[in-house]
Amino acid sequence: MLSSSLSTALLLTATCLLFTADAQETVTICEDNTSVQRLSCDSGVIRVQEALYGRLDRETCSEGRFPHQLSNTRCSQRGTVDVFRRRCDGKKVCELNSDVVRTSDPCYGTAKYIQTNYTCFPAIHRTVCENSFTTLHCDVGQVIEVYGAHYGRQDQTICSFQRPAFEVQNVRCSRPVSRVAERCNGKNRCTVRASNKDFGDPCFRTYKYLEVAYTCLYPQ
Repeated sequence: MLSSSLSTALLLTATCLLFTADAQETVTICEDNTSVQRLSCDSGVIRVQEALYGRLDRETCSEGRFPHQLSNTRCSQRGTVDVFRRRCDGKKVCELNSDVVRTSDPCYGTAKYIQTNYTCFPAIHRTVCENSFTTLHCDVGQVIEVYGAHYGRQDQTICSFQRPAFEVQNVRCSRPVSRVAERCNGKNRCTVRASNKDFGDPCFRTYKYLEVAYTCLYPQ
């Protein structure tokens, strides 16, 4: 099995080779905006680079604000990027309500915004419906390195065929799971099942699915 340091080094090397600065996307929503921040990748999966809840300039989300609400440009909540990475890394689409990061007020009286920078990492993406199986596999000589795995539901259309409406309505139900990486990393082929028994039940009476993103590496 690959050591964690070697796996990380190989993965970071691949990322540096495949991405340039112009591949980065930036999404911003203002603090009082009721819209959802949406990250998406047409090809590959999400890799969050930076995430901010606060204010670092006087121009962003400044319309209709008083000068004193824009003066503090050294305002950021700690841990925001970790929240986004846990929830979004390895997914093709990730929608987040601002409430997930507004757990405290890093600068009272300052008009804040949420800004996320991300790239689309060229990982292999698999989606498997609840109580079904999927097999992760690599070419001969390569091994699996799981980039992200999430179990729950964030979309009404995925794994919805012939399901009652109430089973697919809750789309704020998804959590990262580590068991896929524990079972599959370092193997050439690995079969996993999407089930509450394996990953717990993040949303009762909702029909769930498992999303897995992984890469294939040559062990050294």
